[in-house]
Amino acid sequence: MTALPRPHRDDVLIAVAGFLGGLLLWQLGLDNHPKQGLGPRWLALLPLAVISAAALLRRTMPLTALGIGTLMMAADQFVNGNIATAVLFTDLVYAAVLYGSPAAARRIPDVSVMIAVATTLTGLVLFDGAEAVLLGLVVALVTVAPAATGFSVRTHRDAAEAARLRAEQTRLLAEMDRTQAVTAERARMARELHDMVANHLSAIAIHSTAALSLDDQKTSREALGVIRENSVDGLAEMRRLIGLLRDSGDDGGPAAAPTLDGIDALLEQTRTNGASSGLEFTLADARGESLPLPAPVELSAYRIVQESLTNALKHASPGTVSVTLGQDGQVLIVGITSPYGDRPGPRAPGSGAGLVGMRERVALLDGTFEAGPVTAGDGTKIWQVRAELPVEEGNGKV
Repeated sequence: MTALPRPHRDDVLIAVAGFLGGLLLWQLGLDNHPKQGLGPRWLALLPLAVISAAALLRRTMPLTALGIGTLMMAADQFVNGNIATAVLFTDLVYAAVLYGSPAAARRIPDVSVMIAVATTLTGLVLFDGAEAVLLGLVVALVTVAPAATGFSVRTHRDAAEAARLRAEQTRLLAEMDRTQAVTAERARMARELHDMVANHLSAIAIHSTAALSLDDQKTSREALGVIRENSVDGLAEMRRLIGLLRDSGDDGGPAAAPTLDGIDALLEQTRTNGASSGLEFTLADARGESLPLPAPVELSAYRIVQESLTNALKHASPGTVSVTLGQDGQVLIVGITSPYGDRPGPRAPGSGAGLVGMRERVALLDGTFEAGPVTAGDGTKIWQVRAELPVEEGNGKV
């Protein structure tokens, strides 16, 4: 057998107060209709006691409580009656609308109006006009008024709850946007840090290995010179990155982003770093006289070339590394090829983040990216990186 739900504390107070109040009225002899009651006077306490018990369910089982209260209100008409019984019934009507189902909250006020109208019409048939109107007003006071009050309170409560839910949803969406913005910014910072510094650190690793493995003073001095140059350049790049993250450079203005005009200098630096690796570097710029590129496109193209050259220093077999730039309509084409062969291992350790960063950069610009080994026209195997970047104005997600 299922136990009844535990009543709310306020419902217990209402039930106790209603019963004690009705008992006091009965003791004082204040009955609703003392001359019309059937049986002994104490019978009026039975509907009062039952409807007081039903008040314990007003919040947990509101429709059941209203049903019991309706029966007790009807029974109260055949005994001397008690004002507290009628007051408790009005509270049960109010609670049924406020705590009941949405369907009950819509139907109970309509049923209350129908009962009040029907009672008035019946009174007009049985009594004269004044008594019928008075009877209708009493029924409306007991049924329609509490039902309308409960419906009004429920409407305002539902509106407040909906506003709270909207505010909570807005807060959650704002938190999601903030989290996504932080994640995107961290990814951007990681790409910039990797692309700015990896080239210099790879050169330092390669030449420090050479200086340690070759017992030649001249070679060691040259390697140490390259190491020093890349250390200084790497430090400068780190300072520029800090300026970029602070949105200002050392001079207080915006930190300048590298452009494709710096590709020649980048190749020259890579030639110096890769002098001992048997690699040669060439540049073919077939863009001709083209309009200035959007800054995000130019930065991404530069970083792709920079990372590809760094990867060539680490992994490529001796031969020629070719960089090509071209433009087909509204698409900038960046291509890098390097000799691909079986090496016992990379010249410098890597994490694999370079290819990931290049793919992310191209994806943010809605471009296409390919990287992997292919067979050249002469049958040799090469490693090819190819990126196609749309150059429409306003393409600036990076």
